[in-house]
Formats: sequence, structure tokens, C-alpha cells
Amino acid sequence: MQSSYPPNLSGLYPIRWPAQLNDVKAFRLALSQYSDWANEQFVSADIDTLVQHRSYFIDSLLSHLWQRFKLTNTNVCLLAVGGYGRGVLHPCSDVDVLFLHQGELSSADAEQIGQLVTLLWDLKLDTGHSVRSVAHCLQSAGDDITIATNLIENRWICGDEKLAAQLQQRIYQDFPWSSRAFYQAKVDEQQSRHSRFHGTSYNLEPNIKSSPGGLRDIQTIGWIAKQHFRTKSDESLVEYHYISADELLELRECTSFLWRVRYALHVEAGKGEDRLLFDYQPGVAMRLGYGREGKRSVEPLMKDYFKVVLRVSELNRMLLQFFAQAILGERKSADTEILDQDFMISGHQLWARHDNVFARPQALMRFFLLIAEREDIEGIHSHTLRLLRNARAQLTQPLSHCPTCRDYFKAIVRHPRGFGLAFTLMHKHGIMANYLPQWQHIVGQMQFDLFHAYTVDEHTYRLLNNIYRFTLTDKRDDFALCSELVQQMDKPELLFLAGIFHDIAKGRGGDHSELGELDARHFCQQHEYSEDDADLVAWLVRQHLLMSVTAQKRDIYDPEVIQQFAKEVGSLTRLQYLYCLTVADIRATNSNLWNNWKATLLEELYHACAHVLQQDGENSMDVRARISQNKAGAMGLLLSAGYMANEVNQLWARFTADYFNRHTPEQIAWHSQAIVHLQEHQLPLILIGDENNHGTTELFIYHHEESHLFANVAAVLDGECLSIHDAQILNTRDGYVMDTFILLQTDGKPLVDAQRIEEVKQHLYDVLRKRRHAPTNQRRLPRRLRNFKVPTKVTFLAQKNSRRTTFELVTLDRPGLIATLAKVFQRLDITLQAAKITTIGEQAEDLFMVTDANHHALSESQCNRLKEAIISQLESHPSRQQ
Repeated sequence: MQSSYPPNLSGLYPIRWPAQLNDVKAFRLALSQYSDWANEQFVSADIDTLVQHRSYFIDSLLSHLWQRFKLTNTNVCLLAVGGYGRGVLHPCSDVDVLFLHQGELSSADAEQIGQLVTLLWDLKLDTGHSVRSVAHCLQSAGDDITIATNLIENRWICGDEKLAAQLQQRIYQDFPWSSRAFYQAKVDEQQSRHSRFHGTSYNLEPNIKSSPGGLRDIQTIGWIAKQHFRTKSDESLVEYHYISADELLELRECTSFLWRVRYALHVEAGKGEDRLLFDYQPGVAMRLGYGREGKRSVEPLMKDYFKVVLRVSELNRMLLQFFAQAILGERKSADTEILDQDFMISGHQLWARHDNVFARPQALMRFFLLIAEREDIEGIHSHTLRLLRNARAQLTQPLSHCPTCRDYFKAIVRHPRGFGLAFTLMHKHGIMANYLPQWQHIVGQMQFDLFHAYTVDEHTYRLLNNIYRFTLTDKRDDFALCSELVQQMDKPELLFLAGIFHDIAKGRGGDHSELGELDARHFCQQHEYSEDDADLVAWLVRQHLLMSVTAQKRDIYDPEVIQQFAKEVGSLTRLQYLYCLTVADIRATNSNLWNNWKATLLEELYHACAHVLQQDGENSMDVRARISQNKAGAMGLLLSAGYMANEVNQLWARFTADYFNRHTPEQIAWHSQAIVHLQEHQLPLILIGDENNHGTTELFIYHHEESHLFANVAAVLDGECLSIHDAQILNTRDGYVMDTFILLQTDGKPLVDAQRIEEVKQHLYDVLRKRRHAPTNQRRLPRRLRNFKVPTKVTFLAQKNSRRTTFELVTLDRPGLIATLAKVFQRLDITLQAAKITTIGEQAEDLFMVTDANHHALSESQCNRLKEAIISQLESHPSRQQ
């Protein structure tokens, strides 16, 4: 919002500038000393005064330079524009200035201006400048909304003051944007900016300036209002009834908080950084007085931050809607429908018919039930939203304490559209936090990892939105199995309740699944759900990670794994609910995590478990039937491609049953076509594709059995910046290996570029044919991983299969992790049989199945040596320290 210098600003700091323009060192020293003083003041000073004083300080510098460059007697003036024009500057903010001239600018003046700007750059000030006449300013403003916005906030610093006044008059009289056009341009600009942040304020590394609810949203309100009312004063906006005095005070409080965070961030980063990255969060928390305890200090800082941006977002939406009515002339629609004595619908918005509609708390819940019941409602009218905010502020206890509110909430949860717009608005406007005390706790709750992209409440909201999509018939093709299951459920509302509580105990200490189970059961009892319903919801909350862990970290082609999973699930009903909850959960965690391969893993696990449960657990998994089906499907594909059945069967006689169990008909046909006529001198065979359409890249290698094969392949893939997500190492009956790897690029996308695929193939050929050594380059640890410490743990799992040993590795994810492990296996003469590579943000949670050189399970002493070698190698790995 607009700032003006307080009268006592000049006495805060003695400003003295060097007399000689060429004494750059002295100027830099003066700037450095001021920054040191300002940073000391930050501990106790009012932030408004501090950022205004920095602007005043730079004004002083520019005025001094203006005189030293002898620009005082020309028809030129110097104006501050943009943020600097508002009279506020943060430690590393841009200094945007306009050199305004009358008539043609003389070559002498142009040269002096150029030298002045060059000196500012030499002083390491991020200076943006333009040189324009009044007419040129208006013309440029008409062509560019950013220039037009900057001119609204111009402020005279020095030079021809009459010329500055002339520009101001022209802006008032001949501004090239109408109020309507300017409003629409700024709203479009805001929507585009928000989309870059997934439309949410709750990113774990938010941008203080540009994220939804950030400083730009506050500025947008001011820009539109000031352009329309032709004013630079915030107070006048109250006089125009655009904003109430309380709302203006609230915006100023929010601005001051965000300014303090931004100021501390600039100091901590040592540059004009507006992203509150994990790297800077502990230091910023300490500078803001939250303590020195790392995560424990960051958590309250970020909670306060997210609460502020929620308030800003709400005010921004409300006030922009007020402007739509004032500027665009949006009024009550002619098709107004009176719903009852309290509410009506007009222009697809829900309006309050009088100012006392929310006098009783239960009216708040009835309001949102109305939104669920009426499909034609698209939003809340701005004045009604103002009433809702005021009523919310008056609440003295959770809404769930009121029996009538509980009845309304249950009705919303049961309604087919309850988790559409109604729940979205309840989340955005803080009603869920006022209804459920546990939800209040997760608002703005940080998740200190790289797996989750959002705060706990935002993640939970997105999960519920995913479940809601499963209920929509027009979205059925997106998630066919989920849609089918949800739409067949007798009580889909229980799935939504499990979604609400699945992470609700995060941040309280202890196992959030166990604590959430207790919360869910208490909620169901309080809201009078049946015992069976409460048991299902509580079980889903307790076990909400079971299916994702099993699918991504266990061998789902192992009958023992499926049997154990089916035993824990217990019933087909539970499986159906759990599958839908799991898909919704993973997709709400991070937009980069979901792909067709994960979808396939979950769906295969669902069908395998469903088969066991339908057989009453008597038949764990019909492996023989699966093998027969896969063979028959592959044979059909090969015969239609012109291959002879006898030559295919002759080839398949060399393959083990495990191969046919673990590969689809499409994969088997793909491999067989390439191998059946393959000559010995053509080895190794390398295939790269995506025969299953999983949205990943599949690498298949057929070669002589070699002890270093996996280590060499892993090294090449790491050198090509490809990550292994799954590996199957299978032997033929006659001394060949068939290795299948599931790969993704570092951005989580499959390898599709034909030239890049050929480069990877050639690199593999060169290494496997001994033409070149496997790469040993160690890539640096990415910036975001350097802030995390994950102790390396190796855990051996009990298993009935005596032919191999399975162990789980938990460690910090890092470049070259699999290649490093492959070297350990190679050194200890251990053979990898299969791997499941799961990255949970910064943490690798990988499963390996290994044997000794004779293809037997490891002995106890071998297990101990392997464990010691892995921990020693990874804990001393150079990339940990980089």
C-alpha cells in the first residue's frame, strides 16, 4: 500500500556522501555501513520505518549524485517508480527510476545520465532506469500494463518539479487505460502469476512477493483502487467505501508481517531473493525472533506466514469483487431468486439478504449446505463474504460443539456436491478450521521434506478434491477404476471422512496414523455414525499408507507379499476404500510424483489382492494362471507378427517361469522378437521403449551373465542423469541375463527424444563391449538436498524364500546412489536379483533382493559385512559434503 515518509525520518541516521564522484570505494563503504546499521535496527525497529528510511537514504544518494553530475539546471527530473515509487525499499530491492525530460534531451544531459546510471551499477545497486518525455511515458504506458502500473506510483526525487507535476496531471487526465481495461489486465496478470504456483498459497517454499496471498496481491488491490479513484492515499479508499477501516488496518498488519519476512530473507540470502527456500528458513526464523532451534523455529514462522497469506488472499478476492461491481458495473442480476428470509441467488452468487444472517453460528453451516444443494451457485457475493468474515471473527468455540452444526456438516459430507464448491469455500475461508479443532492445528502446518509440495491442510484439501473427481461421471475416464469403485460405494462419505483425518495428527508428535485414528473414531462417535462406519473410517486412517508402501516398496509379484497384504486388509470393502484413498493421496502430495507406472503398480496390487480376498484367502495368488495368460497373450502377438510357434517355444524353453510372471504379454513379445533370431556377435541386446504405456522408460538388456553388468549399467545411467525406479535381474537357464530397468529423467519425465535414446544406447554399448570404462564422475548434491540429514539404515527382512536375501535401505537420496551401491555389491561379490527404488522427497527408501555368487541367500556374516560396507560407503560419500 502507499507509503509516505514520516516527519522524523531524517534524524534516524547521519547521511554523508563522498564529494568526489570517482571515489567508488568511499560510496560503497557508505552503503555498506548503512546496511550494517539498518540490519542492527531490524531487531527492534518498526519495519515500516525501516523500509521507508532505506528509500529515503537512496533518495539522498540520488539527489547528491544529481547535483554532482550538474543536472540541476536542465529540463529534466528524476522520479522513483514501482516499489521505490511507493517510498519503500528492502535491503536488496530494485531501485527503479525514470529520467523525465522536456523536449529533446541534449547529448550532454544524456551523457551525464548515462554516467550517473553507470555509477549506480558500479555501486552494486540493482538499478532499473528509463529515459522518457511526458508524451513518451503515456505512449509506453498504453502499450505495456507494467509501465502503466509503475507510473501510477511515480514519486518526485529531484530536478524539475514542475515537469513532474505535469506528468502527474497527464496521468490523472489522460491515463491510457480505462478503469475497466486496467482492472481486467491486472486481474489477468494475477491469475497468470498464481498459476505458476499451482494456484495455492501453501507451497512449502513460497515466494513472498508473487505467491498467492503475497505482497503482489496486496499491491494489486491498491493499484486498481488508486487508478480508478485517481488517488495515492490509502485512507481515501476508506472514504470511497471501497474498503473498511478495519480491512485497511488488517491489510497494513499483513503487509508489515510480509515486509519483515522479506527484509530478513534479503539479509539472510545476501541478495534480492523472494523465495523462502528451505536453505533460508532457519536463518529467517532466527532473525525474526522465533529461536535458533532449526525446524522447531521454522514451524511457527511458517504457520504465521500461511495464516497471513490466507487473510491476504481472502481480502484480495473480496475487494477485487467489490471493484468488479464498482468498475465493471456488476450488479444484482435480474434473475434473482429468493431462497428464504436470509439468502438469495443473483448472478450465480449467494447473497445475504440482511446483515444479521450469521447472528447464530449454525447459519454459517447452513450457508455452505445451500451452496452444495444449488448447482447454479458459483461463488459468494463480496458483501456476504464480508459478513462471513466478521461472523467468523466472533466465534468463541468450535462449530462442531453445536448439535445443529453437526447435522449440517453431516449433510454436506453426504451431499453429492458437498466436496465440490461448498468444501472448497469452507477451506478457503477458514470455516473448516473453525468447525474442527484438529483442522485448525494443520492450517499452515509445514512438512519438512521434499516429498510433499504443500502444507498439511492444503494437501488434505487436494486429496478430498481428488476423491470428489472420482464421483463425477464426466471424469470417469481419468481414473477409471477409482471412479467405478467410488460410484458403486453405498457410503462414499466415509471415504471423504477418512481423507479429512488421514494426516490430521501431523505435527503433534508420535505416529500421526495412530493419533489420527483416535481423532477419527472420536469424530464418528460425536457425529453419531454407526460402530461399523466408525471402524472403517478409523482403520483407513490408521492404514492409509499401507497400499502405497506395499506397491512401491515390495515385490508385488511375490505371492507371499500379496498374501500378507490381503491378510492385513481383511475384506474387499476395505480394499476398495483403501485403493481410492491411496490414489487420491499420492496425487495430492506432489504434482510430479504421479505417473502411469505408479498407477499400474497400484492397480495390479488391487487386482491381485482382490483375487485373494474373493477366494477367502485360500489361494494366495494363482501364479500358474498368470504365467499361462501372459504366455498366451504374447504368443498371439508374435504369431500375428509372422513368427513361428515352434521357434518361439524353443526360445521360451530357455526362460524361467519367474520371467513370464513378471512381464506383460506386450513386454514378452517385444523381448522375444528381438532375441529369437539374435546372433552371438550382436550381444549385448539393448532395447529402450515403453511397451506398457506406463509413462516411464523401460530399458531391457540381454547379455552374457557378467559379474560387473549391473554396476556398469548403473554407472552409465547415472552419467546420463537417468534414475532407476525398478530393476529386475533374471537369468536364463543357459547362462544369459535379462535385465529390465524402469527409468525416468531427473524431471520425473520419461525418455522420449529419439536422438537422446540413441545416445544412451551407444553409451551402454561402448561400456558393455569394453570399448570405454564406465563413468565415475560424481555429480554434486542438488541445492535442496543439502539441508536434509537422513541417517543411513540397512534392515534385513524376514522371508520364507531361502534362495535370496531382502533388505531395505533408508538414506539420503543423492546423485549416483544406485551406482555407488552397485560398486559395493561388486566388491563383496554379491549379485542383485531385483530392486524397488522409492524416493520419498529427500529420502531414498529402496528394497534390494540379493544373493551370493552361487545364487544362495546371504549368511549372517555376509549380511553384517554388507550392512557395514553400505553404511560406511554412503556416510562418507563425497556428495554428502558438497
